[in-house]
Amino acid sequence: MDISIIICTTNRANDLRDTLASLARVNRPGRVELLVVDNGSVDETKAVVEEAAKSYPFSLRYLYEAEPGKYAALNAGIRASAGRIIAATDDDARFEADWLERAVDGLSRYGCEFVGGRVRPLWGGAKPEWLAEHNGLHTKVIALLDHGERVREFGRGISWPLGVNVAYRRDVFERVGLFDNRLGRKAGTLRNQAQREWHLRARAVGARGFYIPDMLVHHLVVAERLEKQYFRRWLYWHGISRAMLFQQRGFDMEEPELEHPPHAGEAQIFAVPVHLYWKALRMLRSFVWHMLTRDYAEAFEYELWLCFFAGVVRQRWADRRLPVAAGPASIRIASSAPQLA
Repeated sequence: MDISIIICTTNRANDLRDTLASLARVNRPGRVELLVVDNGSVDETKAVVEEAAKSYPFSLRYLYEAEPGKYAALNAGIRASAGRIIAATDDDARFEADWLERAVDGLSRYGCEFVGGRVRPLWGGAKPEWLAEHNGLHTKVIALLDHGERVREFGRGISWPLGVNVAYRRDVFERVGLFDNRLGRKAGTLRNQAQREWHLRARAVGARGFYIPDMLVHHLVVAERLEKQYFRRWLYWHGISRAMLFQQRGFDMEEPELEHPPHAGEAQIFAVPVHLYWKALRMLRSFVWHMLTRDYAEAFEYELWLCFFAGVVRQRWADRRLPVAAGPASIRIASSAPQLA
């Protein structure tokens, strides 16, 4: 098998049906299989996959993973897959016909271990006026990504690929290990750092990845997520997740990609580095100013950072008696990560 596509899903049978239909139309640069990993669904997910498999243009398999968490499901899919290339996406994505071709070409052309591309929105409702037009914290919440028109290396001035649009060489998981499910989303949480932690671990062993602008996926942004409260909750959990990453790996909570964090060893108040309190005061001042000037979209960006800060404070207080890892070098010995074999 040349390429294995993995979709993890929970109780999204209707969206999954449309995603499978979209994937069936992509060009196939070699032998392709699709694995749908069901992470505890109680709807018609299995029936949707089995019905689609009867006439699917390439191999389509259903797997069930009982351990809660998207990254437990993704790890199970990777272990069960047979492809030399593993492409990951979500159950609410739509694809350009050349999606796989762009991924395979990028891996070959740049001699790298992973590639990712743009993620553009498919609005499931009217785009709110309070969402800023520029890239910002809000784009993390609805999983959008656009680093421009040129090829760039991930982790060098740009963020890592999103899980909805990324492809890996299989052998990189033998070097790096699989994803840490403790840092990823589970029911009742919005934890969101498993993807980032894996890529930081990959960078530590010399694995490289490139942003391929023409490797394009469209991501459905459902109307229920276009509510301010969802954005606030997501950024709060983002703060919790970054604080967990800080405690477990020693990474800077705002910029984990920094190999030499500027605030390492800084004094802390209630287990939170002092500079974050000063930034919170600046963000609060900016939030108030933009509200007074009725620049509500910009004000909301500052409000979201304050939600992030609240999550950091909560988790750091909960972890206040636990030691903090030594910093970026500690990721090299993260032996607790699941292994491929």
